[in-house]
Amino acid sequence: MIQLKASRCVRSLSKESECNKCELICPTEAIVVANNPLPSINFSACVECGACDAVCPNEALSLDDFSSTNFFFSFMEDEDNLISCRKNVPCIAALNIENIISMALLKKEMIFDMGHCDECAIAHKCKPEIEKNFEEASYVLEAMESEAVIKLENVKYEKAETGEKNISNRREFFSKVNLKNAVKAKIEFEKEIQKATDELVAHTLQKSDIALLKQKRITDRRKLFFTALKRVKKPSVYHVIEASELSFTSMKLLSSDTCTACQMCYRVCPSGALSSDVKNSKIDFDPFLCIKCHICHDVCEPKAITLSPSYRVKEFFEPEVQNLITFSVRRCNECSVIFSTNSNEKLCYRCKAEDEEARELWGIKGDM
Repeated sequence: MIQLKASRCVRSLSKESECNKCELICPTEAIVVANNPLPSINFSACVECGACDAVCPNEALSLDDFSSTNFFFSFMEDEDNLISCRKNVPCIAALNIENIISMALLKKEMIFDMGHCDECAIAHKCKPEIEKNFEEASYVLEAMESEAVIKLENVKYEKAETGEKNISNRREFFSKVNLKNAVKAKIEFEKEIQKATDELVAHTLQKSDIALLKQKRITDRRKLFFTALKRVKKPSVYHVIEASELSFTSMKLLSSDTCTACQMCYRVCPSGALSSDVKNSKIDFDPFLCIKCHICHDVCEPKAITLSPSYRVKEFFEPEVQNLITFSVRRCNECSVIFSTNSNEKLCYRCKAEDEEARELWGIKGDM
């Protein structure tokens, strides 16, 4: 089954989040976002292709029976370089772009078996995603001056017949129920019930999830990407590439004229790519930590933060934290609270709001 970790979903960080990548990629429309705080899942309709897991920027979705991280290590140990839905993955679309690049860098050559796509019921969504990932990975590898090659071939891999009859998962599940594994069986039973129920199951934040929301976390796929980069030769020239061609990271621009120093962008950033200091006197940005979840853009009311049209390959090999803006730190004339500002304001945000409300209530125009 597909599982959702609510605390990792970027939609849980703000009601302003517009992220719906999982909904868009799902080939059976088993995931619905609409205006809900968190995605709802129809487990009966889910075919466990894993494409939603791959496109989720913060690894909020995962499959019970497949982990792209575990696959990374097993594929590195395998002498073969073939990736096929009939051999080692539920669907090639289950592999995220960062792991694809990382595996290619270390493996030097990979083959995507596209031979089964034409007869696959979910190819209308998954095949274009595989081809897009192939093009993006090839573009990045070329910009890195890597000799690694990814190929799309109609291999049509099939496993050798063993002659043994496969027992269905449900039949095997019921045959193994006993007192010793009653707890595990109960969990599996509840999952089977969910699979059999043809309706959307809504997800909500629990108390345990709320405690995790403020934690800044580097995704496993980014850690593997960083590890792979440390093991390959640096390019002779650090090229500048089109940012629109990158789906997993970005570089930011921030307008000092429109930024209000509200602090929301770096407070909601799930990876810590955007940060400040103890005085909240600045906004720094680390491009290598950015997962391009777009949450910082969604919460910025004046739209002061934007995407740079280009990306420096140097950030992959020599990450450097950039200062986007520096604020003035002042003491509020009204309540004496320390606050940061990008203007000549003498009142903190709370006192300013109260001042505006008072003037509106009393019908006073202009400054008091």
